[in-house]
Amino acid sequence: MLQQVNGHSSGSAAHSGESLREDLQEFLGGEAPLQQLDDLTKVNPVTLETVLRCLQARYTADTFYTNAGCTLVAMNPFKPVPQLYSPELMQEYHAASQPQTLKPHIFTVGEQTYRNVKSLMEPVNQSIVVSGESGAGKTWTSRCLMKFYAVVAASPTSWESHKVAERIEQRILNSNPVMEAFGNACTLRNNNSSRFGKFIQLQLNGAQQMTGAAVQTYLLEKTRVACQAPSERNFHIFYQIYKGAHAEERVRWCLPEGATFSWLPRPERTLEEDCFEVTREAMLHLGIDAPTQNNIFQALAGLLHLGNTQFADSGNEAQPCPLVDDAQCSVGTSALLLGLPEDHLLETLRIRTIRAGRGRQVFRKPCSQAECDTRRDCLAKLVYARLFDWLVSVINSSICAAPDSWTTFIGLLDVYGFESFPNNSLEQLCINYANEKLQQHFVAHYLRAQQEEYAVEGLEWSFVSYQDNQPCLDLIEGSPVSICSLINEECRLNRPSSAAQLQTRIESALTGHPRLGRDRLSPEPSFIVLHYAGPVRYCTRGLVEKNKDPVPPELTRLLQQSQDPLLKVLFPADPEEKSQEEPSGQNRTPVLTVVSKFKASLEQLLQVLHGTTPHYIRCIKPNSQAQAQIFHREEVLSQLEACGLVETIHISAAGFPIRVSHRNFVERYELLRRLRPATTPGHHGLYPDGGRSEHPPCTEPATLQGLLQEILHALPAPLHCGRTKVFMTDSTLELLERGRAQVLEQCARHIQRGWRRHRCRTQARRRRAAVLIQAAVRSWLTRKHVQRLHAAATVIKRAWREWRIRMAFLASEELDGVEEKHSSQAPCSPSSSPLPLAQTGLQGAITRLWPLGLALANAAVGVHGFQRKLVVFACLQLPVGSPRSCAIQTAQEQAGVLSIRALPQAFSCQRPRQRHVINTRLPDDSHNDSERTQGAVAPQAGGPAAAPVAWGGRLRTPCLHTLMGVRVDSDQTRIRKHQGLHYLHGSNSAVLAITAAGTPLFQPHRQSQLISALELWLGKLCLEFL
Repeated sequence: MLQQVNGHSSGSAAHSGESLREDLQEFLGGEAPLQQLDDLTKVNPVTLETVLRCLQARYTADTFYTNAGCTLVAMNPFKPVPQLYSPELMQEYHAASQPQTLKPHIFTVGEQTYRNVKSLMEPVNQSIVVSGESGAGKTWTSRCLMKFYAVVAASPTSWESHKVAERIEQRILNSNPVMEAFGNACTLRNNNSSRFGKFIQLQLNGAQQMTGAAVQTYLLEKTRVACQAPSERNFHIFYQIYKGAHAEERVRWCLPEGATFSWLPRPERTLEEDCFEVTREAMLHLGIDAPTQNNIFQALAGLLHLGNTQFADSGNEAQPCPLVDDAQCSVGTSALLLGLPEDHLLETLRIRTIRAGRGRQVFRKPCSQAECDTRRDCLAKLVYARLFDWLVSVINSSICAAPDSWTTFIGLLDVYGFESFPNNSLEQLCINYANEKLQQHFVAHYLRAQQEEYAVEGLEWSFVSYQDNQPCLDLIEGSPVSICSLINEECRLNRPSSAAQLQTRIESALTGHPRLGRDRLSPEPSFIVLHYAGPVRYCTRGLVEKNKDPVPPELTRLLQQSQDPLLKVLFPADPEEKSQEEPSGQNRTPVLTVVSKFKASLEQLLQVLHGTTPHYIRCIKPNSQAQAQIFHREEVLSQLEACGLVETIHISAAGFPIRVSHRNFVERYELLRRLRPATTPGHHGLYPDGGRSEHPPCTEPATLQGLLQEILHALPAPLHCGRTKVFMTDSTLELLERGRAQVLEQCARHIQRGWRRHRCRTQARRRRAAVLIQAAVRSWLTRKHVQRLHAAATVIKRAWREWRIRMAFLASEELDGVEEKHSSQAPCSPSSSPLPLAQTGLQGAITRLWPLGLALANAAVGVHGFQRKLVVFACLQLPVGSPRSCAIQTAQEQAGVLSIRALPQAFSCQRPRQRHVINTRLPDDSHNDSERTQGAVAPQAGGPAAAPVAWGGRLRTPCLHTLMGVRVDSDQTRIRKHQGLHYLHGSNSAVLAITAAGTPLFQPHRQSQLISALELWLGKLCLEFL
């Protein structure tokens, strides 16, 4: 019973322990929070399993970029994601104050390199190494980075420089489709695999604007022109010509529809890269005109026809190999397109020229079928390699800037990824050798160098074990014996070498090397190299011949005789080559092999990388089928192990990636002492001068350590001071830069405050001076104006007094005459009755004083409203009663001007177009209203005749009164006209005529308009008088 209980308790304990382990594992590395981790250094614990789960969770959530310490891991989505590379997103990362706070992206790496160039911190030049297997997305990553730099580094101020920057940007971007068309091909693992390595140098001027670029290529796989592996294709450009040529171009290049070519396998497969128009347009932007493009495509078509040239075995060594059926047509077409004589081309392919003996005798020997095929392939590879190099030189001449126009650069290294096929040859050996060198550069820079530097600087550090690939490099390139040295030695011996003999020699010379293996079950001679990314088996068949890369001199002489303009440029006639074709045995120089040239160019590239600040992007291929949303854990795990990503995460999480010398640190961050609080009242810092010490900064580690503690008292962060350098993390650097920006902002505010104070004071002084000047000018102008007004008023008063006296005098004379004459004619007129004496005197007073009444009515102050109208009516002797007592009509101007008396010379008026006449009958006590005489005015032109008084006719009642200098005599019964205002007064009626333009202005019921017209007339008279 006890055993059962104990047994049950033991089983429960085991079950609880397992569940606890599962909970702990879920807590440490659960899939739910893993997709939210932007940095793999935050994964707990850091193992291959947890890192793999984190990448899988993020890949499933369509998050393809993840930080791994100092490295960015990029997963190939295998599907278009346009919103992930839009120009708006580029600007967002470029405008962010801290791009590290945004989601991981290749734009983060690009922006970090661009800001490092702007900060001018040594080393200023930057480089980005994009590595990974074939098909992992290295070419796409490099292309997106170039677009990012073209957007953020091309922001000139002037319009001319903006046009230049746009042209440079367009040419740099157009170099991508051209290089990919001529240098990329479809392989088993990638539809757009780079078959060459390139280092793109983006050149920046002092203002961090992109002024140009330069492209350097490495090891073009030119053997692909004449030999393609099963299920693989040739370079993209051949398929673009075959599918995208127009009808007339097909006739010109001899490419009929449905034609088959031996060097063009799988033409029925259509890829996105088979876009011929994009390549032609890009070449046009790079300065390659249409005739030159036609020559290029014609030469490529000639190479396709050359591939159809097949030889048969002659069976006799003394006879050249004959052509197979239909091969003669292909030879003729190829010779026509390449501009070569057909007989000379066929002879060069089938007969070899040998020079031997002291007299350098020439012997002609027919080649075997294999040798003919080799010479044919060598001719095609030679033409294509020269054409590719020429295109690179044309691109560089189009986009490269002058040496004095740029100061810094950002390099993009896009090399072929690690490759392992069933049959690997010299090309795969060079490619994997380059990847080993780059991995060694990464290990030396981030893994070994960092840990060794920590020990030298005296930091407390526990070393992290990592996979070093130096033994593999010693196997490939080591001295004195290595694989490359043995292959080069076989080439220098100039003897026939078999594949089995080379395998035996490599195994015997390098026996016991830990990185060398052997496949005993392989039917072909081979050897195995244990690379950092995995073992690769290399076949020794053809290895020595490919390393020699022999070019028969007769092939070069043949191409120099071409009539094609392009081939004349690619193969210029050089007379010195004839004397150096076959040097003697004693003076023979070492043969420059393919491995030797590639090794020299790779060493030059690494020297450039060592002089820059490197940044790494590891491209990971989630599956080998190139399908989206498929994550193969085994394939991804092998890539993580190969690139040493786990060791990188360990060291990056525990290390200090930022290292700055003491002098540079003090020079850049000495101003942070301004952030320290004041120790005494009245001071704003530790030093009276605002944070600057009187003694020079000390570079002793102990002193600097204390100084750093004072500076960073408000910025707590892990910072360590070594013997010669200061070590910090990225977060510490961000805090320092933030504090430095804060101090610079405070200084800028102080400067702005002082400048604004100075500007306000200056503006205040100028404003006071302007006010004083304006006051003086205004007072002077006011005095002058008042003086002119006083003078004008004096003149007006004097003229008015004179005119009033004159008018009074004339009026008195005329009134005396009218009274006498009226009194004498009164008895003869039965219808008229003499006016009372009071009424006659009143009329005379009104007649004499009406201008004064009109002036009082027009005055600005005094009489207003209804009283004003009464004054005017009384002065003009108008009826105050019903407005029906007035009759108004318009009369056209009549001819004839009579005499004018007593006209004031100061008054002048314009000639009127129409006159309005008002004829009213004065109120008479002796007559009823019904018997009052109605007004009569002149008729208009073409109208009916006027009633009793017509314009220019006789007056009904004799009158003789004058106002405004107009005199009407009783003897002359016609109205005397004058430009201006006429007021005629008789014993029984009063007539008023005023000047107006247009239609009649005054109606019988609108007497206020008459008053306004009189006021306007008086105002004009006053203005003219002034």
